[in-house]
Amino acid sequence: MKKALKILGIVFLLFIVAVISIPFLFKDTIKDKVRYIVNEHVNAKVDFADLDISLLRSFPQASVVIDEFSIINNAPFEGDTLAYAKKIALDMSIKELFKTAKDEISVQKVIIDEANIAVKTDVSGNSNIDIAKETKETSEPEPKEEEGVFTFALEHYEINNSKILYKDDVSEIFLEMTALNHSGDGSVSGQKVLLDTKTNTGASFGMGDTKYLNNNKLQLDAQIELDLENQKYTFKENKALINRLPLEFAGFVQLFDDYTDIDLNFKTPTSDFKNFLAIIPEVYAKNLDGVTTSGDFSIDGMIKGRSDDTYIPKMDIKILSHNASFKYPDLPKGVSNINIDTNIKNETGRVDDTYVKIGNLTFKIDQDAFAAKGSLKNLTKNMIVDMIIKGSLNLANLDKAYPLELEQELNGIVKADINTHFDMQSLEKEQYQNIKTSGTVNISKFTYASPDVPNEIKIESANVNFNPQTIVLDKMTATTGRSDISATGTINNLMGFLFAKQDLKGNFDVNSNVFAVDDFMVSSEEDEEEQTKDEIAKTATEDETMRIPSFIDATLNFDTKKVFYDNLELNNTKGTVVIKEETAYLKNVTSSIFDGNIALNGNVSTKEKAPTFDMALDLSKIDITKSFNDLDLIKGLAPIAKALTGDLSSQIKLNGNLNENLTPILTSLKGNALAEILNAQVSTTKTPFLANLDSKLNFINIDQLNLKDIKTNLSFDDGQINVKPFEFDVEGIKVKAGGSHSFDQNMKYDINLQVPAKYLGDEVGSLMSQLNDQEANTMTVGLPIGISGNFANPKINLNAGDAVKELTQQLISKQKNKLKGEIVGKGEEALTKLLGGSKTPSDSSKTKQNSTEESIKNTAKNILGGFLNRKKKKDTVKN
Repeated sequence: MKKALKILGIVFLLFIVAVISIPFLFKDTIKDKVRYIVNEHVNAKVDFADLDISLLRSFPQASVVIDEFSIINNAPFEGDTLAYAKKIALDMSIKELFKTAKDEISVQKVIIDEANIAVKTDVSGNSNIDIAKETKETSEPEPKEEEGVFTFALEHYEINNSKILYKDDVSEIFLEMTALNHSGDGSVSGQKVLLDTKTNTGASFGMGDTKYLNNNKLQLDAQIELDLENQKYTFKENKALINRLPLEFAGFVQLFDDYTDIDLNFKTPTSDFKNFLAIIPEVYAKNLDGVTTSGDFSIDGMIKGRSDDTYIPKMDIKILSHNASFKYPDLPKGVSNINIDTNIKNETGRVDDTYVKIGNLTFKIDQDAFAAKGSLKNLTKNMIVDMIIKGSLNLANLDKAYPLELEQELNGIVKADINTHFDMQSLEKEQYQNIKTSGTVNISKFTYASPDVPNEIKIESANVNFNPQTIVLDKMTATTGRSDISATGTINNLMGFLFAKQDLKGNFDVNSNVFAVDDFMVSSEEDEEEQTKDEIAKTATEDETMRIPSFIDATLNFDTKKVFYDNLELNNTKGTVVIKEETAYLKNVTSSIFDGNIALNGNVSTKEKAPTFDMALDLSKIDITKSFNDLDLIKGLAPIAKALTGDLSSQIKLNGNLNENLTPILTSLKGNALAEILNAQVSTTKTPFLANLDSKLNFINIDQLNLKDIKTNLSFDDGQINVKPFEFDVEGIKVKAGGSHSFDQNMKYDINLQVPAKYLGDEVGSLMSQLNDQEANTMTVGLPIGISGNFANPKINLNAGDAVKELTQQLISKQKNKLKGEIVGKGEEALTKLLGGSKTPSDSSKTKQNSTEESIKNTAKNILGGFLNRKKKKDTVKN
């Protein structure tokens, strides 16, 4: 007995040692098995973080756990993740661990956690699941050896908290399942496997531009019989739940080499109208608890036939409801008289022959009734739409009858009576002669309020008439803020805009008594208070920049009595704006402003990230003071205008960038201008520049200047204004000025004054007395003035040295000429008398001439020095 117990103890000990050691002994074998399958069969990068084997976790079976398993595609999907799983757990018999890498391994249980699978087909038909290596062909057949693979005799499998994506760019089919939990238990009966499965997921499904499911909740309990030998999969007892819509279905799918045979039928188990509300996604349907309904709703359909490159299964799906109604318990109104008679059908198996027939669709809210009927044919290629829509709808009743969460408040009454027939190809090719639409739509008392618009928009009335060729806006009257709008016109392609993603094309005549631009601009002051400077700048450039709508291709002829833009008021504004490709082209726009007129031609574009403009402006007889106070452009172009009162005309050609409010960025300007001062008075007290200059020039009283008909050319380059030298006359003094300044008010100008000698008066003494009246009236001296610094703190440099030199040379030249004349006319005696009676004429004449030149120079210096520094006389010297 003791011996038997001892042997049993030894066996038990060996068993414990085996249970602990076998996982370590065979771990590398399993790793080799996985790597062997990958290297031999897969054209992709397959990796995993770790592989663990345990005999205790699923005793008496062995458990293999693979962590961080991934399959990364090679070209043409290089870098894409085909599949990833955080953990894959496999249960198998312990004897499977003793097999070699080439032997088959049978798995009884699989659990996959947090998987992410993305199956894609590109426009060229390449699929990222085609990762199996091609078998090399040889000229002579060789004996085929059985290659080792995993085989499955599954008793149970699970996929937990996973995601599956299927995207086919050829057929434009999109299917996504999120939060997927799927499990199945299997049993073998002869050659067939019976799976009992349970599935919960959120599903999104679309084809082309149409989205049929949008994260709708799906629940499926299905018994599936797998006939693996004949590749036939039969659905026995199956119950599905789409959102809250219950469906029962049965049938089979069988795979053949070149086609698939499908035979499925489905129906709603009950006909309660709540089935209809259950189709609507829960985020919109809200809580159906307490909702009272009447009437019925049912879906009954079949899909049967072959599916291959030519055919699809035939189908007949009926959706019916008769005299139904519903009312939410917390809402004041209900929806009644609901009738639905819709049929989705294909009788030939050709995809182009699938059509939707809407035999009757009606509903009623209060006294407002809506009805529609028609058909959609040739769905997959050139869809043909034939619809009749008639009814009246009070928009304010929508959220009183149905729990909508509108971002904006809607009010108004829409009445429609429309009959339309068109095909999508005609819309896309703008063959409007093939579009047959007639009827009317009337909108009245419509209001729209949203955070996206600063003021509530009110449309008092709008009448639209649909004709076979065009859509006519008979009249629309609307207000928002201070602005009022009255418009008429034509829309050329409303159907193309609604159904074919075309730009909205049309021509409109717009009239307004008051149009305030800020009524259409959203203020960001509240948001900016909570943002940093960098965030504000980023928001302004990326999110808040005003944009011209990209979908509009229209011409607007407008006539507005008053336009308010920023701090400007424009009167009697008329012209044409053509909007196309995010650009507004202004043509022959005229307006009254600053007691004068302005004309504009050019464009404003928001097509690029930074908005731009290119504009020609013609300013005619505008008031200088008003324009300087209200127009930043005038302040920048001519800061000196601050000291002027009078009229200005100018022709300006400018281009540059715009800020987020679509006003010019002055430092970006390029262009040129011709400016003309028609008549202006000067006030030196209004600018330090003129006040400083006035104090330096004692012979001119700048405050008494009258500037008239002065013209100059300007050019702009990245914030620098260059003024071409121009000439004008001030109180008998010829002035030439030119230079440049910037929008930050820094300047560099050169001014030259030709000062008449007559203004010097008695300061010249006997020298000037030798000149006759004509000489005294015509003799001038050039006085150069350099101006730098900025307009608030100017630096004025009077170059008196050059003026002294010029005056000296002129006087010397005059005296020399006179001296020579007298020598020739009167001889030696006259020369002696002129020079002071020297007894040695030849030597003394030279001495006297040198003495005279020196005397003239000193006198000129004294004259000009006193002339520029003496106190200003009260009265200006006259001719």
